[in-house]
Amino acid sequence: MKTAFYSLVLTAFVILPLRADLTIVYSTTVQPASHGQKEQPTPSAVAAATNMTIKVKGDKARIDASPQITAIFDGRTGELINLLNDRKTVVRISPDKMRAIADMLNKFSSNKAGSDKPRLTPTGQRETINGYETEQYTYDGPDFKAMYWIAPNYPNGAAVLAQLQLIKSEFWDAANTKMPDFRDFSGLPIRMRMIVGKENPAGEHGDSAAGHPTEITSTITGLSLDSIADSQFTVPTNFKETKLPDIFNKNAAPPVSPNP
Repeated sequence: MKTAFYSLVLTAFVILPLRADLTIVYSTTVQPASHGQKEQPTPSAVAAATNMTIKVKGDKARIDASPQITAIFDGRTGELINLLNDRKTVVRISPDKMRAIADMLNKFSSNKAGSDKPRLTPTGQRETINGYETEQYTYDGPDFKAMYWIAPNYPNGAAVLAQLQLIKSEFWDAANTKMPDFRDFSGLPIRMRMIVGKENPAGEHGDSAAGHPTEITSTITGLSLDSIADSQFTVPTNFKETKLPDIFNKNAAPPVSPNP
């Protein structure tokens, strides 16, 4: 499920040039979805807890979803750079390939027939998170449900939200994720919870996680507008290049030459 969450975050950071540097640190937990209203952390959720750091400088964004994987997006060229840190390998994805991936996701979407864009809906509930009063909103996406806790009075929240509102929501639409437009938010969302996957059909039981929805909760634990070094958005010199297979090129030569 880390991969699913990582993919969602990546699609969010196709950006336009921004005016200031920004660092956001999230604490993320992954656990089986609960049916109750209140969050009940489990031992497995505690074990799955991890930090994710997002850095934005100018027209570039860096996402450290785990110590093993770093993603760098260049808003000027449209290129996505994946750093496999444990292998010291870099994989580049061109804008054309990103569009091809978005088209492929479109084909496999479970909400092809749905044309109305989901919207954020206020629940009227309020909750204090890390000392900040928040307002709760829900959002039903094509393949997941989400809940956001928006803090109107979070320090520097307006400046951070202004930068997030420059994100290209058009890419979300191209990928058929129908993620909320940050321009719809009245303040900075300091916690988000996504429930992905579907419940087993009635009558089916089992201890396996397969067929059981998974709950992914991310909470902002740190935020900074301090300057970020340019080196954070460049490929380390000791990393080697690896090319993706050209699976989207329909006109590629066949693997076996035809008979004369």
